[in-house]
Amino acid sequence: MSYSLARHLRHLSTAAAASSSTTAAAFSSISVSRAKTKLQSEFDPDRALEIYSSVSKDYTSPLASRYAQDLTVRRLAKCRRFDDIESLIESHKNDPKITQEPYFSTLIRSYGIAGMFQHALRTFEQMEEIGTPRSSISFNALLTACNQSKLFDQVPKQFDEIPKKYGILPDKVSYGILVKAYCESGLIDQAFAVLKEMGEKGVEITAITFTTILDALYKLGQSDKAEKVWHEMKKKGCLDVGAYNVKIMFVHAGGPENVKALIDEMNNAGLKPDTISYNYLMTSYCQRGMMDEAKKVYAELEETGRHPNAATYRSLIYYSCRNGDFETGYKVFKQSVYRRKIPDFGTLKHLVEGLAQKKKTRGDAKGLIRTVKKKFPANFLNAWRKVEEDLGLAGSNSSTAADASSSTAAAAADHVQEATS
Repeated sequence: MSYSLARHLRHLSTAAAASSSTTAAAFSSISVSRAKTKLQSEFDPDRALEIYSSVSKDYTSPLASRYAQDLTVRRLAKCRRFDDIESLIESHKNDPKITQEPYFSTLIRSYGIAGMFQHALRTFEQMEEIGTPRSSISFNALLTACNQSKLFDQVPKQFDEIPKKYGILPDKVSYGILVKAYCESGLIDQAFAVLKEMGEKGVEITAITFTTILDALYKLGQSDKAEKVWHEMKKKGCLDVGAYNVKIMFVHAGGPENVKALIDEMNNAGLKPDTISYNYLMTSYCQRGMMDEAKKVYAELEETGRHPNAATYRSLIYYSCRNGDFETGYKVFKQSVYRRKIPDFGTLKHLVEGLAQKKKTRGDAKGLIRTVKKKFPANFLNAWRKVEEDLGLAGSNSSTAADASSSTAAAAADHVQEATS
């Protein structure tokens, strides 16, 4: 082990040991699914490390712990703890499963999530040295890491060079990632050129690749071209819920009837509209002040077996506040806490300010702040202490943070926003 890696691992161990030994014992040897549940509502990076490190090593699939690993890396990246991310990922290279390509690819992917593409590339280049075979699996992980690092202009370069250097044949997923890179760069003509190349080479154009282009066209305001793509997808039989949601996103500003028509079309096609579909319907009602209809959609989510997500709660709270209905906003907030899908800082700040205006709801404002203080780390708490002080809600024993900067509030918002994923 290199001196650098040893130093990183010691640093990681120190960070992970920051919490009490009692807490550590509580997390000893837990299942991957249990770890994922805990990590979804844990935003403190040290606690996230502690939870992840307690995952049982007896899982059978190399991909079983990927989601938990990704969440942990995201928590660390939010706090810019890149040394800890490197230590965590590098330590996995000592795992016996490292010679399995799917497992190895999760490490490349994790570096991409952290925006550390050079580390992802270096890891990819180590595969021969470690004894792990290469194929389109690890190649696609590398291309994805490039996109995740926002290096969209580098994807075509890697797509051209890596297969020649290592004898890898790009597959339909590889081409889809290349299309996404062009779409993210606004280079829609190049994306269509890739589709043409796929057709010429007999490579399947997946629903995901079509939907990527559809989304880009709508965002660029090229709705006529988007409709042509839509009809092509319909002809090929590859319209799915994701594609419908992209179209719903585009039409929902035109009114709830447009959204309802597409939801009915999905049902008639044997597809099941999901929470995202109904979020757009609810939001469309909210935008027109039709709050009773919006609340009905919200209530029906549970009845139809679909759970509200953070975007559901965020929209309903936001528009309830805009309509001066802060009490409904507070009820929805409490439900978001129960579901562990708390909305962003800005939405809740608006709600607190509204609750604090009336004497009978000032207690609710205090209760909201008490609740969110329990959910997030210290750099989030300072922003709420500032809100408390500004609204005169701080108790005599409460510590204040008059010097809390706007950057602290922004960091807090980032932490809560993660709950939407």
